[in-house]
Amino acid sequence: MACAGLVTPGGNVRLVRTGTLAAYHAGLEHYITSFRFEGGGAEFGSIVPLPGIPSNIERGGDWTLQRLDREVNPPLEASFAAGRPATAQSAEVIEEKRIDALDITVLKGGGASVGDWARQHGFKLTPDAPEVLDFYAERSPIFMATRFDAQAAQDRGQQQGDGTPIHLTIPVSNPWVPLRILGLGDSGDTKIDADVYLLTDRAPALLPQPGTPLGFGLIPLRSEQASDQLLNDLRSDKGMEWVPQSMWFTAFRVGEEAGRLRYDLAVDASGRGQPSYVCAGLRRPTHPAPPTMRPTTHPTTPVTPVPTVAPTTVTAAPEIALGPPPDQLIAPKRAAAESAPVDLGLAVAGVGALGGAAAATVVFSRRRLRTR
Repeated sequence: MACAGLVTPGGNVRLVRTGTLAAYHAGLEHYITSFRFEGGGAEFGSIVPLPGIPSNIERGGDWTLQRLDREVNPPLEASFAAGRPATAQSAEVIEEKRIDALDITVLKGGGASVGDWARQHGFKLTPDAPEVLDFYAERSPIFMATRFDAQAAQDRGQQQGDGTPIHLTIPVSNPWVPLRILGLGDSGDTKIDADVYLLTDRAPALLPQPGTPLGFGLIPLRSEQASDQLLNDLRSDKGMEWVPQSMWFTAFRVGEEAGRLRYDLAVDASGRGQPSYVCAGLRRPTHPAPPTMRPTTHPTTPVTPVPTVAPTTVTAAPEIALGPPPDQLIAPKRAAAESAPVDLGLAVAGVGALGGAAAATVVFSRRRLRTR
């Protein structure tokens, strides 16, 4: 998981750059990000969409993100990430935790309920927040809300610009990285600037693929076997003992305008090469959406089969949603569940046409025989 949107209840807090590591190994996503601020104000908050309920929340290592940034941009400023609000039935508080000057709350609920929770806790939501939070709640009802207490940071001796790294461990079948949330509250022409790092057991399939027409604003930086030196360095940081001996390293920069960043990053780390359109936010889940990410089945209307023709199963067409124009969609291999539906009317008409043609051929042949 990756990125978030900033919600400031007061003051003039701003975020300069975002960086996130989404590592996936042995069925667990390790999401590591750092919250850093510049500007005045007593506190700020953020909300991060999550693909599942974290099994562990802890303070991250002191330099994991900096080491990844140096691998891609030697030596440049350290990376970080921050977040924003959530959106209405009552949101369920799953876990609360304090790490340094950050109060972290893991919530479960719909976009509106998470938004209500944020407002009740003093955060001002931007006008686009309901749409964006609903966009995420359709796929996962889990959000992480963070509140930064500037007074607590001052008491701890933290300086403006210091980051607090957070490490979430999330059991998921495949990771996805929220990107659209980065543009929350921004004007359409605001340029989003973020770094995303991926570590997977093998080369992942991504949707959208950075550098393709759909992922035009995602600038590819690395896609290679991670070096032993990088993995050794990461493994020596706090909480990073899980890093195996071999991993694939992917890095890209988000340099898209907020108005065009209307998708997320779907990751297929299995090696099958089938990233999900739903996880990328380019296709809505089949409705009605369940409270988890399990697929929903819909009853189909039985159709009387045409003789000698096998009956056709018709599935509802998933809806392309909120992404770039359809002519910019790339088409990697689709999973069977995401394939385009069959138009039953066309199928029946086609069978009828073939039957009519066959009958006409028989009649024509008999006439020719009689003529002879």
